[in-house]
Amino acid sequence: MEKIKEIVAITIMALAILLITGVVKAETDMAKTPGKVETFIQNEIEKTKAYQAKSWADAKAQWQKLLSKFQAN
Repeated sequence: MEKIKEIVAITIMALAILLITGVVKAETDMAKTPGKVETFIQNEIEKTKAYQAKSWADAKAQWQKLLSKFQAN
């Protein structure tokens, strides 16, 4: 009976240590999250700006091509 109590106590202590260290690790990862989110948003903004610049350039070229067809006649 004493052996069982001892094993249960050791198991509970081991689980408590694992939970505590897991929480500490999660808190340090959470501290990095705002920087990661900011970097992600900045990257998405730059991608969007590049896409919009290309799209507007393509639209302008198509518009000029269409206008030139009407001006030639």
